[in-house]
Amino acid sequence: MTTTDDAATALFTELTGHAPAGVWSAPGRVNLIGEHTDYNDGFVLPFAIPHRTVAAVGPRDDRRIRVASTFADEPVEVAIDELADLFPTPTGEAPAVPEWAAYPLGVAWALRQAEGISDAVIAGAGLDIAIASDVPVGAGLSSSAAIEGATASALNELWEAGLDRIALARVGRRAENEAVGAPTGIMDQMASMLGEPDAAIFLDCRSLDANLVPVGIAEAGLAILVMDTRVKHAHSTGGYGERRAACERGAAIMGAPSLRDVSVDDLPRAEELMDDVTFRRVRHVVTENQRVLDTVRVLREEGARAIGDLLVASHASMRDDFEISVPELDTAVDAALAAGAIGARMTGGGFGGAAIALIEQDAVQHVTDAVNAAFAASSFTAPVIFTVTPSAGAHRDA
Repeated sequence: MTTTDDAATALFTELTGHAPAGVWSAPGRVNLIGEHTDYNDGFVLPFAIPHRTVAAVGPRDDRRIRVASTFADEPVEVAIDELADLFPTPTGEAPAVPEWAAYPLGVAWALRQAEGISDAVIAGAGLDIAIASDVPVGAGLSSSAAIEGATASALNELWEAGLDRIALARVGRRAENEAVGAPTGIMDQMASMLGEPDAAIFLDCRSLDANLVPVGIAEAGLAILVMDTRVKHAHSTGGYGERRAACERGAAIMGAPSLRDVSVDDLPRAEELMDDVTFRRVRHVVTENQRVLDTVRVLREEGARAIGDLLVASHASMRDDFEISVPELDTAVDAALAAGAIGARMTGGGFGGAAIALIEQDAVQHVTDAVNAAFAASSFTAPVIFTVTPSAGAHRDA
């Protein structure tokens, strides 16, 4: 049991007066490369991180769900039969409950809508859910998918739903899209459910085919540094939705089902047909898809030391074409590279959050000091900097 498990268990006991039936957890994720490609049916290469969200859960017999969290003052309680009145939330509209509670309650709603699940399966089965987490919120490390994965894993077992991990990832995505109103793809949920130690997940977001790609970071004498800028982002706000709409517009102009079906060779024609902003959004997604494929190939053929230029090119594309970086992210990337990082890029949806740097193991303190100094020189809030390793996905802890 981790300290986060202990915190969730203690909160559950305080809430109910007894121990939970079980404790489940799911990790956040770092996306090694492949940003804003997931909802365009493209390719991504994330990995699960050691930071996890924990759900201590137990049944109750009154068909009500009560959720509590160490990061909220008051629990939220609703009747199971009221979930259909709360959700779905139209994209961009605030949930009818506090946003943190919309994630676990949205999972309960989405799980009940899953194919093969009926009220007969969960008749009378209410729940108390206590949540604790050490995944940084708003850092682009998918704290939301971690909540969804931990909750879905717990409910799947306690409600005897019998869904596999990919189906649970779909439940999490539906909760995020329709209950919370964030128009994200499925990458985060798949990474949180399928993660394995020392491996990234090469995911085809159209077919949901997932293959583990050994990254060999430690074996190569390297480390992955996360630089959380502490600039909070929110997927349910407008910038993310505007980027998604531009991608859909670009695919329609090209007569393609999605930007997955547009190749690098098609970009000259796309530039002729589109306005400048739409074209640059399209160019990012199309070239980012190719960078994911190239990164997988290079990892398999040459190892992690050879992917630095691909990471740098990805950041430049997000900064210039997709325009989702912020000065703090650019500062983190530039300072890490100047201090000797092999590669660096922002990770996550953008508009804040974190950047990552691939560095020598013995350079962690040197790069950390350089990034801190660059933030201080720009009068930015000091970043939170730590290393991560590819880790296990969602599971029952106790």
